Amino acid sequence: MTKSAWERVQMARDPKRLKAMDVIRYLTDTFIEFHGDRCFGDDGAIIGGIGTMAEMPVTILAQAKGHTTQENIQRNFGMPSPEGYRKVMRLAKQAEKFHRPILNIVDTPGAYPGKGAEQRGQAQAIASCLACFSDLKTPVITLVIGEGGSGGALAMSVCDEWIMLENAVYSILSPEGFASILWKDASLAQKASEAMKMTSYDLEAKGLVDWIVPEPDQGIQSDAMAVIAQIQTHLIDKFQTLLKVKPNELVRLRQKKIRKMGVPA
Repeated sequence: MTKSAWERVQMARDPKRLKAMDVIRYLTDTFIEFHGDRCFGDDGAIIGGIGTMAEMPVTILAQAKGHTTQENIQRNFGMPSPEGYRKVMRLAKQAEKFHRPILNIVDTPGAYPGKGAEQRGQAQAIASCLACFSDLKTPVITLVIGEGGSGGALAMSVCDEWIMLENAVYSILSPEGFASILWKDASLAQKASEAMKMTSYDLEAKGLVDWIVPEPDQGIQSDAMAVIAQIQTHLIDKFQTLLKVKPNELVRLRQKKIRKMGVPA
């Protein structure tokens, strides 16, 4: 049965849905997490480290939510601060140095909008992430597993291939925020979600998504191993192909892909 956009928004936000750390555990045989941006501190909303998939080393950079209230407080509900994005860039540059492929995992309602984040350069950190990934000389794949909200998600979405789970969503802001701005009524979020064209199928129709990963009717959490096994097989195959492309050509093709986004066929 076809789900509405609002139903997919609710599934993307489901506390039982797999979070980034769950996906990393299923995907990798080993994973070593690194911490800190070497400038201010460590952001719990961003997980970064090196994992192995079928003996292939991969740098994994992920926006992290928690399953419980306490975990979400530790993860700042998946809303990264500037130090999180600077940690992402630090580890991305490390991956480039060793020509190690990168997997970005997106799951955020948006970058943290607090006063401290603004004082520490939130907009600049996001812009620098976009610039960093646009000319990074190593393969990059982005996987959207839940919410992809605003510039917070965009910062980790410049890539060679863009993958979305079937019930993930991606948009300029939340449906509640959209309804509040456009109609001055956040209760119209359901109507907004339909208008925003934020589902994986909406984005595929616009030529933005390269692969939609099918999910069981009840969501990925109802058969996580089978869904992640598909993703792992795809990632290994795609990374092996991309690693054969010369770095300068890889960057050229990525930038060409970016420039085509939003341009009518």
